Amino acid sequence: MRKYVIALSFLALVSTLSFAQKVDFELYTLGNGMDVILHQDNTAPVVITAVMYHVGAKDEQPDRTGMAHFFEHLLFEGTQNIERGEWFKIVSSNGGSNNANTTDDRTYYYEIFPSNNVELGLWMESERLLHPIINQIGVDTQNEVVKEEKRLRVDNQPYGNILVEIKKLIFDKHPYKGTTIGEMEHLDAATLDEFKAFNKKFYSPNNAALVVAGDIDIPEVKKMIDKYFGSIPRGEELVRTKIEEDPITETIKGTAYDPNIQIPAMIAAYRTPGQKERDSYVLNMISSYLSGGKSSVLYKKLVDEQKQALAVQAVNISQEHYGTYALFAIPLGDVELSTLLAEIDEEVEKLKTDLISERDFQKIQNQFENNFVSSNSSIAGIAGSLATYHMLYGDINLINNELDIYTSITREEMREVARKYLNKNQRAELQYLPKKDEQ
Repeated sequence: MRKYVIALSFLALVSTLSFAQKVDFELYTLGNGMDVILHQDNTAPVVITAVMYHVGAKDEQPDRTGMAHFFEHLLFEGTQNIERGEWFKIVSSNGGSNNANTTDDRTYYYEIFPSNNVELGLWMESERLLHPIINQIGVDTQNEVVKEEKRLRVDNQPYGNILVEIKKLIFDKHPYKGTTIGEMEHLDAATLDEFKAFNKKFYSPNNAALVVAGDIDIPEVKKMIDKYFGSIPRGEELVRTKIEEDPITETIKGTAYDPNIQIPAMIAAYRTPGQKERDSYVLNMISSYLSGGKSSVLYKKLVDEQKQALAVQAVNISQEHYGTYALFAIPLGDVELSTLLAEIDEEVEKLKTDLISERDFQKIQNQFENNFVSSNSSIAGIAGSLATYHMLYGDINLINNELDIYTSITREEMREVARKYLNKNQRAELQYLPKKDEQ
């Protein structure tokens, strides 16, 4: 969703939480199956109303990629009681901001208001769920908006298609092989009836979590929630199955071309376990060790000391069903891509044979502690975390104890997980090259 952000002077008042502060919340379920999460923090006169729907790009049909993201746009078009083009005017005229975003796994909508407008936010989200106007005018309008977003963020963005190309190589059966923004020919071919069917299937209270966080009176907010959401009919139960991929047993070689770059890139990518698995947490720590800041192993070696790379990064892209672990480097000068990959592999092999130093291990632990604090440093951050932990992890208490997982990981585990997943015969190697006129 394009950034419809309206500056709010009072947002500067949103408190930063100390590390020791526990995030208190209440979780309950309405009769129609909608999960409700409440978090009270009266330190600033701000409230966020948010709804996360358990639908993302992985839930689309293979010939209708981009539907979930497109539908996110479509649900700002208007409702039976909010005229077309009025959504953002209502929010801004009441001192608020709002936005939405879609991933492969979920879609998330939110409004941030002064706390005296909490009922307005709840009404608007109930309208989006109960009374959306889905018509051809909205579809045609948002079709052009999404096309422009794709051009800006992907097609015309330097290195913007790297993840697209990686996923094509390491996923064969699972919908993660597609992209969140989708293929425009698929959306061009979609009919109005298909959009309406998508809404009926996925936009139901029993496929959603409502979060209200900030300066609220919980008993009053509960009454409002029952008023606006309690009578919404329950939808049909969704049957979800994880599509299993066959293991990668031989190195996959790939080449892709980008007209927006002049310097190539080298990527080694591995298919890794889903975000709920302990090994995924360990891989996050390995990423931090390899490229988490200028003092990290790969940055010091390739950028600072050997001057072979302009940039280097290791990242574990954690998702609900699988993760994508990518090692990425851009060469400096005439350094060969194969040389960069060999230098990176050398450090990965050290991880698989030797324990990292106690000093490096403590530095990583400190980084994750800081990240944990930052993620819960605002009301908006807390709301997003509560919804995500509940819906995608199945454990809302991670809002308070996820750091315990990281602090329990050992150096020995890092070595074993590297041995388990970061092997050359279990990866794809992608050369991402400048596109020449004849290509």
